[in-house]
Amino acid sequence: MEQKKEFMQNEYHIPVLLNESVDALNINPSGIYVDCTFGGGGHSREILKHLTNGKLIAFDRDEAAKANLPETGEILFIPQNFIHLQRFLRHNEIEKVDGILADLGVSSHQFDEAERGFSTRFNAALDMRMDNRQSKTAADVLNTFSELQLHKMFEMYGEVTNAKTLAKTIVSARTTSPLKTTEQLKSICSGIVKGNPNKYFAQVFQALRIEVNEELNALKDLLKQSVNVLNNGGRLAIITFHSLEDRIVKNFFKTGSFEDESDSVYGTRKKSPLKIITKKPITANEKELKDNPRSRSAKLRVAEKIENE
Repeated sequence: MEQKKEFMQNEYHIPVLLNESVDALNINPSGIYVDCTFGGGGHSREILKHLTNGKLIAFDRDEAAKANLPETGEILFIPQNFIHLQRFLRHNEIEKVDGILADLGVSSHQFDEAERGFSTRFNAALDMRMDNRQSKTAADVLNTFSELQLHKMFEMYGEVTNAKTLAKTIVSARTTSPLKTTEQLKSICSGIVKGNPNKYFAQVFQALRIEVNEELNALKDLLKQSVNVLNNGGRLAIITFHSLEDRIVKNFFKTGSFEDESDSVYGTRKKSPLKIITKKPITANEKELKDNPRSRSAKLRVAEKIENE
């Protein structure tokens, strides 16, 4: 039974940079830790191995992840988006934690579930919601956003080279019939594809997914809340999968804020509450790259909460 369960977890999602990210947390066996993206539970299980009388809080907005909960270990599962981190910690009478880990992006399970609409490999409804309780879908975005909104979305979130032409093509096509499926979207855009079609559509789908799930705003919320809930000496480990996420994490680790808090008179910046542990992001080694191609674009950055003077 245990072997079968382990197989199911591996099929669900292979955790990237597993040892590197958990080691980076510098775990106190009696501490309190948060896995913001539980998924298949790989990172959580590794954290639990390092705890004796400590506790783990796991977040995941995808209700399917709950099936992967381990049968042993002190773990509290919260089926919510990690943007509610501080709220649910307080709800469970937890003010401070000793470490926070987030493995961003889409799980292998979500990509492989055709009906979710995340993958370019399957024909499915244009959904792309990580949380089925929310209302906005990829179809809603494609059929209601203005041409300018679509242009900016594909340009910023997907770095699509001909984002303006793509937006114009979609707006023109939807006047005849609303976009409903992934194959319909690919067919409409087939004549304007730039470069490798697989890469092109991956960028298009990425932009849609980020917009539907408001991923970048969620990341910013997580980072800001993390500073508030971490104990001094607590670690924050974030695994990103594209340049937009990595840039946000890198810049936040430098300043500990998204606001310009420079002194208006002297031009000095308020000291960051974070100390950067990884001067350069940690990436997958050759073995992991071979075993798990998804790790190719993964970057791990780690920071430590320091006491403000």
